[in-house]
Amino acid sequence: MVQLHVLFEHAAGYALFAVKEVEEIGMLLPMVEECVTKIAKFTSMVSLAAFFPFKSAQGALENINAISEGVVHADLRLFLETNMPESKKKAMLGVSDSKIGAALQEELSFSIQTGGVVVEILRGVRLHFHSLVKGLTAQAASKAQLGLGHSYSRSKVKFNVNRADNMIIQSIALLDQLDKDINTFSMRVREWYGYHFPELIKIVADNSTYCRLTQLIGNRKELSEESLESLEEVVMDSAKAQAILDASRSSMGMDISPIDLINIERFSNRVVSLADYRRGLQEYLRSRMSQVAPNLAALIGEVVGARLISHAGSLTNLAKYPASTVQILGAEKALFRALKTRGNTPKYGLIFHSTFIGRAAAKNKGRISRYLANKCTIASRIDCFSEVPTSVFGDKLRNQVEERLSFYETGDLPRKNVDVMKEAMKEAGDVTTEIKRKLEKKEKKRKKRESKLHEEEVNGGANGMAEIKAENGEAETPVKKKKIKAEAVETPDDVEAPAAEEVETPAKKKKKRKSEAMETEAAEVAPETPVTEKRKKKKIKAE
Repeated sequence: MVQLHVLFEHAAGYALFAVKEVEEIGMLLPMVEECVTKIAKFTSMVSLAAFFPFKSAQGALENINAISEGVVHADLRLFLETNMPESKKKAMLGVSDSKIGAALQEELSFSIQTGGVVVEILRGVRLHFHSLVKGLTAQAASKAQLGLGHSYSRSKVKFNVNRADNMIIQSIALLDQLDKDINTFSMRVREWYGYHFPELIKIVADNSTYCRLTQLIGNRKELSEESLESLEEVVMDSAKAQAILDASRSSMGMDISPIDLINIERFSNRVVSLADYRRGLQEYLRSRMSQVAPNLAALIGEVVGARLISHAGSLTNLAKYPASTVQILGAEKALFRALKTRGNTPKYGLIFHSTFIGRAAAKNKGRISRYLANKCTIASRIDCFSEVPTSVFGDKLRNQVEERLSFYETGDLPRKNVDVMKEAMKEAGDVTTEIKRKLEKKEKKRKKRESKLHEEEVNGGANGMAEIKAENGEAETPVKKKKIKAEAVETPDDVEAPAAEEVETPAKKKKKRKSEAMETEAAEVAPETPVTEKRKKKKIKAE
């Protein structure tokens, strides 16, 4: 009889369940479906054979990544080799994913079953897993699933910050939205201020310039020859500035109150600030495209390249598309309409906004769009998979498109693609080595700066300790000198230490006073003795 084992991958670890004879279970598939929800019946059908818990969250993440990619991890291999029956002919392994099943069958030579009753058994195992494994609670199982789910999601969305195409997608979407909004708001300013100065609409066609003039002019009756210079600065044309001044003097517009004028000026100020922000956003998009997709930007332009990336969803998706898809990207409606009505399919989509198709003749537009789509695909693949981003290939591909355009017009044969690519490879190699050298130099400088800062911190700490010690030493030395001086000043044994005096009792003090009085008397008598002796000698001499 063939014994069926079912492999279940959980966030806590791998589990291997032994099932009753496969023929019996296979015949009773409806019975299995019924007893899945009841733990008592399910345990009589399925029993835990082995369980391998993951040692750490990192190990769990590595295993789940391997399973998702259809690769047999070393832990899974060891687990199955240890716990599966030795005779592989009598053992059958049930797995949920056919991809990992094929890998197991290829590497370990197991008989694999993925459909049928295995799906229902795994459904029951998933439902009652915490009850089937001893020591595992439902709360612990859910925590393990949540933690592994978060770490798995984080690992899947990890990308280089400097090469994030998500920012390009958001920037181009915002740029398109700003274009629509600025156009709508400018029309509103024209209509609103046109009541007061209708002639200005015909003189100034640009929306941004019109809004700036609305701010500058205000009430048209206040315009004079002195305002001519400031008008020239905004319009950048002396003839237009003079025409505005002349039109203000003979305008057919209605008078406007100051409060209405203030509101118009405020609104036009907002429109001007939006236009300035749009210019800044375009510069930001240009810089991001030069970092993320420099070759595509050099070939077709930043805005069109960003639209292609946005429409594809990411640079990786765009790199996966064939040239025929890139050619009609953005013209899906026209394509399906043509397929439905059996009409002519579109020749170009978003790439129509590039300068090449506009410059080509009507009969050559389809041919140049096909050639351009081919070059865009090459550029996007180079940008997606190259380590160091450079625009060398983009410049060479752009020159190839230019040569193809001139070939359609004049008949001059373009260079062969092989020669151009060899030349580009050589230049790209030189540029890449130069960029890598600069990056290594920057890295060395950064490490040197960090080590210097670290040494300064260490030395600063040591100097600080030395200063503290020196301060403590300086505070102690004067005390020692004072003690030495005090010892030198002290009289011999007759004079007692002040500490001893403090401790002395009142009786000892009285004795001390008497002795001091006796000493003073002796001191007074002592100097008198020599005087009396001299007098006696003098008397003897006189006699």
